[in-house]
Amino acid sequence: MSEKKDQPSSLGNVSGHFSGRFSEPVTELVKRFTASVTFDKRMAAVDIQGSLAHARMLAKQGIIATKDLAEIERGMAAISAEIAAGTFDWRVDLEDVHMNIESRLIAAIGDAGKRLHTGRSRNDQVATDIRLWLRGEIDGLIGLLRAMQLALVGLAEKHTDTIMPGFTHLQVAQPVTFGHHIMAYVEMLARDEARMVDCRKRVNRLPLGAAALAGTSYPIDREFVAKELGFDGVCENSLDAVSDRDFAIEFVSAAALVMTHLSRFSEELIIWMSQSVGFINLPDRFCYSSSIMPQKKNPDVPELIRGKTGRVNGHLVALLTLMKGQPLAYNKDNQEDKEPLFDTVDTIRDSLTIMADLAAAIEVRPERMRAAVLRGFATATDLADYLVKKGLAFRDAHEAVARAVRDAEKSGKDLAELPLETLCGYSGLVGEDVYAVLAPEGSAASRNHIGGTAPRQVRAAVEQARKRLN
Repeated sequence: MSEKKDQPSSLGNVSGHFSGRFSEPVTELVKRFTASVTFDKRMAAVDIQGSLAHARMLAKQGIIATKDLAEIERGMAAISAEIAAGTFDWRVDLEDVHMNIESRLIAAIGDAGKRLHTGRSRNDQVATDIRLWLRGEIDGLIGLLRAMQLALVGLAEKHTDTIMPGFTHLQVAQPVTFGHHIMAYVEMLARDEARMVDCRKRVNRLPLGAAALAGTSYPIDREFVAKELGFDGVCENSLDAVSDRDFAIEFVSAAALVMTHLSRFSEELIIWMSQSVGFINLPDRFCYSSSIMPQKKNPDVPELIRGKTGRVNGHLVALLTLMKGQPLAYNKDNQEDKEPLFDTVDTIRDSLTIMADLAAAIEVRPERMRAAVLRGFATATDLADYLVKKGLAFRDAHEAVARAVRDAEKSGKDLAELPLETLCGYSGLVGEDVYAVLAPEGSAASRNHIGGTAPRQVRAAVEQARKRLN
């Protein structure tokens, strides 16, 4: 291929006008304002992949000669090598990744390169590139979601019997096991994975062949191109194919839910790590100190992930707003779809990668967790259930236990620390067997059903998750 510094434009007026239709070039500011190559060049590999499939279809249909296809394939291989080596000359005056690659191809192979764009438009070309790129990213993110789940499953498996307080309204509610608490996040991420898998189905449709908006008069074979590129089928309406970005919006919506779940987990880690709670410790590699207070160990990674959730939520709103006022078909507005989409992928990729590492490294402090259970009368409901099973109506049992909690709170004791004589004062149905109910371990073990916090059920949930993930 010729030296890049000598390559001609080969595309007419390179300012973005593409023809002699205009009497003056656009200004340098307009060139920079309308150019997207600085961020859309990350789609170069899929742009070349899509162009090669299109060229093979053109040759198969007799629209271009076989020798032209061979030249296009040779030129694209060389361009791919230049991009991989970092020597490709990306030019802002050529506006985007598509025109940069096509211009370089024409400079290298001449007329054969000029024939590549037969039967397509940048409108269906860019829509195809985005879908190809996003499909690959979704596949990678599904793998990361599974890795995050496995890290959490491993943590839960170590702590199927570790007692901690379960909370509602951030008040101690009932004893649960730490393993059960962690498996709740596995359930959330499993739904996130399922959403990504489902979203991929709607991403994986081929727009190419829709051309600018109405299709093309050339005898193209869209199904051939779809098969070449691994698409499940073609977009059925040419106007819709080039203009809508609902597949990208759907992806960012699913990504926002991923970040929401990571943010909730991060919030708990931050609370648990605080000195006043002290349920866990995070390894130093995930934390930073203060610039002025040397004793500080701040959970910066969970805090930043919590903050980045707002970033992804903002991208979702931006894309919804971008599309809401667009008439059919393609509009330049859609150039603004890429940066929010690209940044969303980058953000959740990095967040999932680092959080999987962090989850596997959490240092749990079981003694602090159990002590917290004993401070909050967490087995009060168990005492009420105990009385109901002895024959007392639930509302009467609820009232009796409420009085017991009030008196225990005044004396600074947990229910399990009250003498049997005192407990019998709240109901004559209380017997010596009550202390087995009031122990946090007994409380957790009694929730022995599917979805319950009993260690036996947590072990079963861990086993089921491992089978699904492996």
